[in-house]
Amino acid sequence: METKQTNVNKKELVKKLLKQEIPLDNEEELIEMLIDKPITIDVDKQEDKNLTRGERLADKLSEVAGSWAFIIGFSSFLIFWILVNTFLIKEGGDPYPFILLNLVLSCLAALQAPIIMMSQNRQAKKDSIRNQNDYQVDLKSELILERLHEEIQEDIKLERKILKILEENFKDEK
Repeated sequence: METKQTNVNKKELVKKLLKQEIPLDNEEELIEMLIDKPITIDVDKQEDKNLTRGERLADKLSEVAGSWAFIIGFSSFLIFWILVNTFLIKEGGDPYPFILLNLVLSCLAALQAPIIMMSQNRQAKKDSIRNQNDYQVDLKSELILERLHEEIQEDIKLERKILKILEENFKDEK
């Protein structure tokens, strides 16, 4: 009787902790899943399976654009452009204030920024899934620890009863 009451209390605790509007059948399944089944997932592997070609490209571009190699390489290109157009090409180049270079840089920034933001949005989604998974794992751990605590308390009560019976039997023998 006490364990049924404990299970009901645990289920109520899980319902309160989740604080989500879930149909009753799904809520019961979720509670059973939290208590009885493994719930950890590898978010990176799960997310990598569902990537589109564009998302993979956005991730690669963000990886490259956010590296020191890109910064050094692009700085070298800018210095090269300025030196060539200042000293080597006298007529027909891109003279100071380098309007063509500014146009190229503006176009690059206009394309690069949304692609990087797409990658960051996907990363934020992945972090949200990871946080949700961590919450479920923590909740399950809390429930398991609570159950173990109850079992240990029952064992302590049983040990005390046994000890009391042994002490009474020992007194009776004297």
